[in-house]
Amino acid sequence: MTVQLLVTDRNLSFLGDPITGWTKLSCDLNFNAPASGSVQLPARQEVMELLQPGNRLVVLRDNQIWCAGPMEEPQDYAWDLGSNAGVGTVTVRFSDDLARIAGYLTYPEPAKSFATQTKTSDKVRKLTATNAETIIRTLVNENCGPGALTARRIERLVLDTVAAVGTSQTVSTRFEPLLDACRTAAVTDGLGFRTRQVGDEIRFGVYQPRDLSRTARFSDGLGNLRSVAFTMGAPLATSELVMGGNDPADDPPQGDPAYERVYVEVTSNQHVDWWRVEKFTEKSGIDDDSEGELTQAGRLAFGNDKATASLSTVTVDTEDLRAGRDFGLGDLVAVVLPTGLEIADVVRSIGLAAEPDSGELVTIVIGNNDKTTLTRTVWTVRDLAYRLGQLEGRG
Repeated sequence: MTVQLLVTDRNLSFLGDPITGWTKLSCDLNFNAPASGSVQLPARQEVMELLQPGNRLVVLRDNQIWCAGPMEEPQDYAWDLGSNAGVGTVTVRFSDDLARIAGYLTYPEPAKSFATQTKTSDKVRKLTATNAETIIRTLVNENCGPGALTARRIERLVLDTVAAVGTSQTVSTRFEPLLDACRTAAVTDGLGFRTRQVGDEIRFGVYQPRDLSRTARFSDGLGNLRSVAFTMGAPLATSELVMGGNDPADDPPQGDPAYERVYVEVTSNQHVDWWRVEKFTEKSGIDDDSEGELTQAGRLAFGNDKATASLSTVTVDTEDLRAGRDFGLGDLVAVVLPTGLEIADVVRSIGLAAEPDSGELVTIVIGNNDKTTLTRTVWTVRDLAYRLGQLEGRG
C-alpha cells in the first residue's frame, strides 16, 4: 500500500512535486458530510510555499484518489529549540470538495444576487421533481455549480452522471445551509451524495447506497471487528407537532384567510414502549400539507428525536473485505457481535490512518456515534441489553 500527497490550486492544476517526509496522516470520509483530515509535514521552504490559502490537498492511496479538497488550515506551525526539530513541523488540516459546497446557502431566487432578492419575508425556493436526485442536483447546480451566478460558482465543479434514483418529493428552502437542504431531500430514500475529482473536474453526484448485509460482514471471528459499543435512552419526542403557514413576523390582519396557520401531528410508535413526548416544529412559508412537506418535516425531526439507542462499531480492512472496493459510504453492512447477535446498519465513516514506518490502517464506523438511523436497530440493541443482563445475572 502506498500513500502520496499532492497539492493543486483551486483550478485543479498540480503544483510542485509530491510532498515527501510526512510523518502522520489521518483522513475520515463521511456519509453526506465533508471529510476531515490532517497531516504532519516537515516545514521545508518548498513545502511551505505550497501550503497557501485556496490550494487543495490530494491524498492518493494505491494511485487512486482517496480524498481531494481544500486546506481548511494550511499552516499550523511549531518549532522547539529543545526538540531538535530542525526547520520545525507544520500540520495541515483539510477536507474534501464537499466542504466548499457546505459553505453556501440556498437562495430563494438563485438567479438573483443577494441584494436583489424579492422583498417578501416568506419567499422560498420550492422544488418538486420526479425524484429526489433531481432536487439535490438542482440545489447544487443553481447555488454553486455551473448554473449559479458567476460570483457563486465553485471552480471546476460540474454535475456527475445522472443515477436516476430517489422517489418524488417536494422541498422548500430559504437561506438554509445548502448541504442541509440536500440532506432533507436525501433522507427519505437514504440517498448519498458526494464529490470526486476526475481529471480536471470536481464532479458532484447522487447515488443509492446498497444493501450488502449478506456479503459485507464483520465479526471477531472474521478478524475485522475492533470494537462495538451501544447505549439506550428514552426518545426526545414521540409526537412532532408541525405548524405551517406564513411567517409570524408578517403581523397578519385578523381574519385574513391568507394568513391561516396549518397544523400537522406526526407520531411514532415509540410512545407505546416509553411515554408521550411532544415537540413543536415551525415551518413558516409552507401554506398546507398537500405535497407532504409538513409531514416530511415531522419525519425528519424523528431522526434526532427518536429513542437514543445507538450502535457504534469500528472495523478494519482485510484482504477479503476492503472499504472502497467491496463497500462504501452509506451501504448497509452486517455486524455479528461477540454475543452472536447480528445487527445491520449503514457505513457512516471510512478512515485512513498512515505513518511511513508503521504502515496504514483503514477503519470504518457503522451506525451513528450518537443515535442509530434504523428503527430496527433500536429493537436489536434493546434485545442485546436484555441478553447481557441475563448473562450478568448468571455470572
